[in-house]
Amino acid sequence: MNLTGQRVTLRKIEERDLSTLWDYIYGEPSPEWKKWDAPYFEHKRLTREEYIESSIKNKGRSDEFQRLIEVDGTIIGTIGYYWEYEPSRWLEAGIVIYDPSYWNGGYGTEALSLWVDHLFQTKEIGRVGITTWSGNERMMKAAEKIGMKLEGRMRKCRYYNGVYYDSIRMGLIREEWEEQRPL
Repeated sequence: MNLTGQRVTLRKIEERDLSTLWDYIYGEPSPEWKKWDAPYFEHKRLTREEYIESSIKNKGRSDEFQRLIEVDGTIIGTIGYYWEYEPSRWLEAGIVIYDPSYWNGGYGTEALSLWVDHLFQTKEIGRVGITTWSGNERMMKAAEKIGMKLEGRMRKCRYYNGVYYDSIRMGLIREEWEEQRPL
């Protein structure tokens, strides 16, 4: 099932998409998007063949946890979720817009809103959260725009390019989402 907003569509990743995703993720040794997506973690490169083989092997897992973000049929990023601790239903979402020409245009905010709505509709959870770092202002703004609140700030625990940054946790509980949910 595709999730469609005004400009963004979230859909399952298909085998035909894998080459495009590899180009975004591994096509350059130091892609621009990685400077914002936890740049303090090593970006371990996979060959195209390794990536495609692994993606095909893990398709069922990908179908459950991740979607492509498309604008007018063009792949611009991915969005997903993971369990921080599934027994207590603690779920976190994550998003990457790989193509910088789609940054600051509201596409990530719309995708995040669609995804959060989908998660609340399909999961028995009380909260959706994100974890980022204080250097990623766009992620914090997108989360804030859809109603997430700052829940935690671990100060100076991310060191990148000679500067300490904070780790940021933001979240939204079901009741808040239902109160302000777009119709």
